[in-house]
Amino acid sequence: MKLCAVQLASRKGDLQGNLNRHLHCIEQAAALGAELVVFPELSLTGYEPTLAQQLALPVSCAHLEPLQAICDRLNICMAVGLPLSTADGIQIGMPILRPGHARLAYAKQRLHDDELAFFKAGDQPLIFTVGQLQVAPAICYESMFIEHAEQARSMGAQLYLVSVAKTAKGIREGHEHYPEVARTLGIPLLMANCVGPADNFIGAGGSAAWDSQGNLLAVLDDRHEGMIVLDTVTCSAIGVPLDALAG
Repeated sequence: MKLCAVQLASRKGDLQGNLNRHLHCIEQAAALGAELVVFPELSLTGYEPTLAQQLALPVSCAHLEPLQAICDRLNICMAVGLPLSTADGIQIGMPILRPGHARLAYAKQRLHDDELAFFKAGDQPLIFTVGQLQVAPAICYESMFIEHAEQARSMGAQLYLVSVAKTAKGIREGHEHYPEVARTLGIPLLMANCVGPADNFIGAGGSAAWDSQGNLLAVLDDRHEGMIVLDTVTCSAIGVPLDALAG
């Protein structure tokens, strides 16, 4: 099975423009044989906490219908980033779309102090199935706590899928922490980070994949959009540049 992490420069608050770029990336990932694509944290709006209230949408929103359509047409699953409007407040969400299935929504359970003024934490862990693979999503800050991954492993996770928006310092720390997570729990880890301006920092890329022994299989640089394609059968991964994005 092939899984793809997209390293993307989302445009601040541009939901429609970012959606079009997601569709382009998904087409390319499917052409490479991917069965699951993961995008960076809050990828559809950019990581912009101060805009979350005006940009938040429910997981049932019509804006996600083009993603569901391409999901069904290409028989591909995807995990995208969106501020979610819920009964509990606005959450840092990860809508998960699967062909022929109802949408799932995962929400970040552990928030950074800087996020508390804008978001409410989720309280539900999630495992979802892609083919025969049990996948556990994680969003940025919470993925830096081994307890989050341990809970996922106890629920049967066979792969840890991490979506982040990290600075250069944050990605350095992630590259120290994530191989330890993979090695300790004995499961592969695939991580997608953003590049370019985000909130008050610059996304530092470094999207990567590690095998179940914590060996780094592939990593992208700190400035260019691209993809990591992880093959779970051969335990290998490659970095692939993105074709030119329209618009």
